[in-house]
Amino acid sequence: MDPHRAAGLDEPAKISEEQIAAYERDGFVRIEGLLSAQPLNRYGPHIAEEVVRRNPITVPLQERDTYHKAFLQVTNLWRTSETAKRFVFGKRLACAAAALLRVAKVRLYHDQALFKEPGGGFTPWHADQFYWPLDSEKTVTAWVPLQTTPLEMGPIAFARGSQKMTLGRNLEISDESERLIRAGLQSGSYPEDVAAFTYGDVSFHSGWTFHHSGPNETDRPRAVMTVIYIADGVRLTAPRRKQHDADWKAFMPGITPGNVVDSALNPILNELD
Repeated sequence: MDPHRAAGLDEPAKISEEQIAAYERDGFVRIEGLLSAQPLNRYGPHIAEEVVRRNPITVPLQERDTYHKAFLQVTNLWRTSETAKRFVFGKRLACAAAALLRVAKVRLYHDQALFKEPGGGFTPWHADQFYWPLDSEKTVTAWVPLQTTPLEMGPIAFARGSQKMTLGRNLEISDESERLIRAGLQSGSYPEDVAAFTYGDVSFHSGWTFHHSGPNETDRPRAVMTVIYIADGVRLTAPRRKQHDADWKAFMPGITPGNVVDSALNPILNELD
């Protein structure tokens, strides 16, 4: 038997209409027990090893700025590790993403490991799509903790309904985004929603949903793997900021503005055999 399939990563997910409605209303949804322990046990340690191997940061934690205290960030593990690729290309998460977006097919935008070190700082409020030169809001990120994640470990927290808020969409992750977006959320009707994650829970959030996380107050790393999906047919827009240029070159090589994002790095992931 294919060990990838045996681990449950390709078993279609059953996403309810209630979960889809919650995602559309709130800009995020947490799905309890979406993954079994087997794939997490199998792939989690290897993903951690790959993060350690590729981690570019050598500056001590206490000497870093707010952004670099928040997490160790490694992108597109699937391109340097066949084991990580099997996790990222798993159809279970991709089918859930397609269901939440109400689309027939989703493509990979990129994957990203986010490891918050023991004693690591808070992650400022931000929206991911600030970085993405895409013409559509049909984007969704699967946030997959690789361990049980209590509140003191700094799980992701969302501002409910904030995908409708435009204030702060022009801000990168920074002390400024923390201050201005927090003020905007507090003045609006976007309550913070934070919860612990048990082993196997996965959250999905829209590209424009504002989110942040607290510090890791434990003596263990908070290991998280994310996969970012876009609906098939989403197009590249002309870059408007340096971060757009960086994403274009890294994740959509060869695609020209106005064309569908369908490079060799953006395969469709939810088609079942």
